[in-house]
Amino acid sequence: MPYFPSATKSLLSKCLTRDIWEQCKDRRDKFGFTFRQCIFSGSKYTESGVGVYAGSHDSYYAFSPFMDRIIEAYHGHKPSDKHLSSMDYNSLKCPAFPPDEDKMINSTRIRVARNLAAYPLGTQISRSDRKEVERLVTSALSEFTGDLKGKYYSLESMTDAEKKQLIADHFLFKGGDKYLQSAGLEREWPEARGIYHNDAKTFLVWVNEEDQLRIISMQQGSNIGQVFSRLADAANKIEQKAKFANDDHLGYISTCPTNSGTGLRASVHINLPKLMRNKELHQSIADKYHVQIRGIHGEHTETEPRPTSCITRHILDQRYPSTNRALPLRQPVVSSWQFGWLRAALLEQVPSPEWPMDLCHCICRYWCGWDAEDHARV
Repeated sequence: MPYFPSATKSLLSKCLTRDIWEQCKDRRDKFGFTFRQCIFSGSKYTESGVGVYAGSHDSYYAFSPFMDRIIEAYHGHKPSDKHLSSMDYNSLKCPAFPPDEDKMINSTRIRVARNLAAYPLGTQISRSDRKEVERLVTSALSEFTGDLKGKYYSLESMTDAEKKQLIADHFLFKGGDKYLQSAGLEREWPEARGIYHNDAKTFLVWVNEEDQLRIISMQQGSNIGQVFSRLADAANKIEQKAKFANDDHLGYISTCPTNSGTGLRASVHINLPKLMRNKELHQSIADKYHVQIRGIHGEHTETEPRPTSCITRHILDQRYPSTNRALPLRQPVVSSWQFGWLRAALLEQVPSPEWPMDLCHCICRYWCGWDAEDHARV
């Protein structure tokens, strides 16, 4: 059994008991991915927040004594619970913000993680299958028209000028992440990896990064309906060519178990030029609304007391239904989206002159992953 120093706080260290180790230590999923591979990253890097990666859809069941515990600890989703998935944007309930609140929001971004049902996940996929995933996805993307029409940029073959522009747009993902490397997610890098964006630069697809697909929609302003409609339309069209891994217990399957379920994060950026001067107050408000405070360049970056600082929210985790959440989550996630929490957060009355009324750079998020750089562009 792995050794974890006393200061270790990872989800792996909390959920891996001696009994679970004995039950799972010699197990493999149907693709040959072992339990030891599943926990290797978090065992090597004990500072990990999670430290667990699945090898396939089947990993969640082959290692169920452990994975069930991880999912329940993180999502509050029990082994007997069902997950209802819906990408029907016609069911989305998100009325427009009033003008005074709308002007506070700089940009809106929504993204989902998806993996193809016919293949193991990136931790276990073969070189040839990874190329086939890229071929299937780019074939679907090449048929996009209208608002979604754009170009695919292969990390292997892009020109220096294209790379420079993708970096300037904050679209480029890079290798060299030690956690992903230790999980086997960067094998044969950068082969069969790439980025697609539409002509308007409001829609992106990352191919074969941590998950086989990260589908992203974003634009200036607060129109969540438009952003989600674009995302859902694209995801549904891709799935016509390549079925996504999904079941009625886990929802959409992802490489990291914390990202499964809807696989979705919705975020908005708001500016907090005054509140950062009182970090204690700032944190107390963030805690009240289940917000994570982050810098404008995303997860693990510092905030500063200047107009470009930000507060980010890991809100109401709707990846899995749960009875102890504030929203009625035992229904499809789209139909249960209500953004009253955002209005409440924006208009919170705090007895302090440090609370600004011109909020416009906050990330209020449903999911996890990298998104602040994309907001920085728009």
